[in-house]
Amino acid sequence: MTQAHQHTPHDDSGHHHGHGHGGGHGGTQQDGDSGQAEILDLDAEVLAEHIASITAWLPLKAEPRQIVDLGCGTGAGTFALLERFPEAHVTAVDASAGHLQLLREKACARGVSDRVRTVQADLDTSHWPDLGTPELVWASASMHHMAHPDRALRGVHGLLAPGGLFAVVELDGFPRFLPADAPEGRPGLEERAHRATDSFHAEHVPHRGADWGPMLTAAGFAVEDERTITVNIEGNRGEAIGRYAHGSLRRIRGAAAPALSSEDLAALDELLDVNSPHGILHRDDLAVRTERTVWAARRA
Repeated sequence: MTQAHQHTPHDDSGHHHGHGHGGGHGGTQQDGDSGQAEILDLDAEVLAEHIASITAWLPLKAEPRQIVDLGCGTGAGTFALLERFPEAHVTAVDASAGHLQLLREKACARGVSDRVRTVQADLDTSHWPDLGTPELVWASASMHHMAHPDRALRGVHGLLAPGGLFAVVELDGFPRFLPADAPEGRPGLEERAHRATDSFHAEHVPHRGADWGPMLTAAGFAVEDERTITVNIEGNRGEAIGRYAHGSLRRIRGAAAPALSSEDLAALDELLDVNSPHGILHRDDLAVRTERTVWAARRA
């Protein structure tokens, strides 16, 4: 509650975030955390300018001193908020102990550990830990993981200071990286792989892609603004985009595999082969294409 996990824009296929970027799917919890942490970090690196543009857009009446980052992942949003609001302190909340440990290490390395408090919590429980009375709550790519989003939204409403702002950042879908005619021999493979995960998403993350406006209103918020940000970053950012694409497609493979043809699966595995000259890490035609929607909601 990945990029973004920041969250992130991060994929939900083949793993579950545990209501705050926590949790793994397959392997141990630690393995899942480690692989997901890499995606969240790459998401933060590649999309840093877009995260900064969202924090700059927020319709705040005054600079917040206390901020809560719900589903903070490895800290993409936390550090963007600390940079945007130099007088603020951030309480970073996540279900994953591993992600919070990485966030604390980054905070120490950046010299801002005195402005960050980490709290490990499952936000789908009915009783949240004491998170203070923030003027701003930020939730990037985390709300759609909630099993009970209405209850979570009411929890945020009760948490905020009067007049405080709740920023919900959600991804319309997972980023695409390859041109439509790629790879050679199996054009459109990436889109088919994503379509193959539709049933997984419908079962495990039914709120992904939801319109949060009506739900925010029902929870007592006044939605002051909404915007959709189109991201299209050409692949000239060095190797980060290649690693981001590789890690992302690797994570959806498990959920997509049962629905893919043997030819598509073989082509996907070649893309993921780090030693193949046709692998995604060796392509020079990658880009990051995605959309994020932001809702800014006020507690009256």
